Amino acid sequence: MVIVSASTLQVSIEICATLAFALSGLIAGARKKLDPFGVFVVTGVAAFGGGTLRDVLLDRRPFFWVEQAHWLWLMLIMCLLAMLFMRSRHILLTERAILIPDALGLGLYTALGTQIALGLNMPVIVCALMGVMTAVFGGVLRDIFCNEIPKAFNDHQPYAVIAFSGSLVVVALNALNLPPWLCVSISASLISIFRIAAIYLNWRLPSWNIEA
Repeated sequence: MVIVSASTLQVSIEICATLAFALSGLIAGARKKLDPFGVFVVTGVAAFGGGTLRDVLLDRRPFFWVEQAHWLWLMLIMCLLAMLFMRSRHILLTERAILIPDALGLGLYTALGTQIALGLNMPVIVCALMGVMTAVFGGVLRDIFCNEIPKAFNDHQPYAVIAFSGSLVVVALNALNLPPWLCVSISASLISIFRIAAIYLNWRLPSWNIEA
């Protein structure tokens, strides 16, 4: 039987989350018709922004993308190949194309960020906020770089609310002394499922009814 270490599992989940948000950044940059450098920058901030903010606030060094620098090369190659493929196939990217990879990244990064903070013995509320910031900040930067109001701020479909609720699930599962990999896997799955459900079932949060 092959036993996967906790550190290997953490890196694997971080890679999956990074690639999911990288794909959302790539699609966003392509929709804005940015040049290859612009697409790479948007892809990078989407993929690494949240995790970098988490590492800064938790004083973790080196940053995860510095320690795994080969992923920067992979992302550059992925951007170039994806742009060539979409250009040759004349693929039309709608705004909805961003939502699925974004939902997957939301689940993975929320659960992982919360678990990392728990491992550092942070208070529960801090752990929850670390999970939310890890998951949301990259998407916020992606939208700002694409000259849009961040979806996390003006999308009345649940986004950060789902991330915060999911981070509390991570805390609760850890309190039951479940293995960290199981806590992260269950929570990430629930967050992604609820976010996708919110998109397709058009769940809405209350909005301000104030006339300008």
